[in-house]
Amino acid sequence: MVNLSRTTLRGLATVAALAGFAALALPNAQAAQTAQTASTATPGPVQVDGSVAPVGTPPAGEGLQTKSSTTNVVRYNRLYTTGPITPSKCKEVNVSLRTVQGVAAYDTQLFKCLYAAWALPLKQAGAAYKVAPKLVIHNSSAVNSKCGIFRGGNSFYCGADNGYIYIPAYTIMNFWKQSPTFARAYATNTLAHEYGHHIQFLTGILNASWARQRAFTTSAAQLEESRRRELQAACLGSAYIGANKRYYPMSGGLYQQWVYLVQNSGDQPGYPRDHGSMKNHSWWSQTGFYAASSKTYAGRCNTWNANSTAVA
Repeated sequence: MVNLSRTTLRGLATVAALAGFAALALPNAQAAQTAQTASTATPGPVQVDGSVAPVGTPPAGEGLQTKSSTTNVVRYNRLYTTGPITPSKCKEVNVSLRTVQGVAAYDTQLFKCLYAAWALPLKQAGAAYKVAPKLVIHNSSAVNSKCGIFRGGNSFYCGADNGYIYIPAYTIMNFWKQSPTFARAYATNTLAHEYGHHIQFLTGILNASWARQRAFTTSAAQLEESRRRELQAACLGSAYIGANKRYYPMSGGLYQQWVYLVQNSGDQPGYPRDHGSMKNHSWWSQTGFYAASSKTYAGRCNTWNANSTAVA
């Protein structure tokens, strides 16, 4: 099965679609975990994430063996009735993200936290809650993934086997040189977003959404379907971050950089409108983060229950 969710998380101050490029402008940097600080910087162009349609079916619990239509799967999924996301109580790893090894250590810890936190909601949804994707941290401009060869600094989710998340270390390393605090926010948000696609995969939402997209006959309808899928992943990723914000912690300079990131991520003029406007990306991200009075519920991330303007 193939499915790439596109995330450099739509980058910052920008984001284009399908293998597009955009310039990212960073806000004033906050102090990093080390004593190092970084001044305001403007990175060079960054390739945004890409997406291709999946094939096959995800591992599923008994609750997903259903003949429901694809619309029912995406709009009335059992995931939306699950309880709060369990705080993993994981701490942020205090490492420099200037090296591949540092990025790998940082993301590996966060990956374990995401797996632990999502287990209960997935079990409540009737999904295969013990199934974890494989995390691949690489430093190559061309990735020979299970879903084919992909080029550029884009993170993506591939639904082959039980799922793969591919993270280009050099994108995060480049951000670290300019703003360590922003690099941390970016690394956290990107991995959480890609894990959001894994949640979609295990609950059947990802496959059903792609089936819907293929069935639409107009480009406008297909792009709206893509935006619903991507905005939900943004919301689900942010829901985890919000659930664990007391322990990570997502506060101070790190929180400010995260807010800047989600507010400045979204579709850009001249590129396919497949991820959502910056306004809507920010809204869905913060809806996830602040779900249910600081108790995060996946039900707040039902983008298929929203009108078209909310996913424009």
